[in-house]
Amino acid sequence: MRTRTTAVATGTALLLALVACDPAAEPTTESKPSAANSGQPAGLTAKTAAAGLADATGVKTLGDPTDNTAGCSQEAAGEKPHANDCSQLITTDTVSIYEFQTPKVAAYWVKQMGKQQDWRQVDRFALAWGARDQDLTSDERRTELTKALGDLVAKDQ
Repeated sequence: MRTRTTAVATGTALLLALVACDPAAEPTTESKPSAANSGQPAGLTAKTAAAGLADATGVKTLGDPTDNTAGCSQEAAGEKPHANDCSQLITTDTVSIYEFQTPKVAAYWVKQMGKQQDWRQVDRFALAWGARDQDLTSDERRTELTKALGDLVAKDQ
């Protein structure tokens, strides 16, 4: 338990550091706002993606979905909004699903965080395996989840 808590705390600190990086070197938001930021219903969100991924992979749930948006969004943490904030973060026992404003911001996070953990980009979303028991998720299952998210994104467009 201590190891997981330390890993999550370290990951959260790194995520917030990425959000607060030099603005001149960062991507900017340029697409439609998501439900997390606009307060209005949008298409696919990290939360609806979690349910859709469970359904697409033949399970009821990906395991204890929890909204951890404050761990990757200065705005959700009560601070000044930042261009690299995530719109929503849903953490499950199987995978963490990050939603960003644009594919460019998602690519930035995947490039930075992918140096330390398995992160995979699907459009404006990123799937990551670095929290809870996510290291137990097989590579085959990770690939299946990535493909299923791609299918969900395609249906949403």
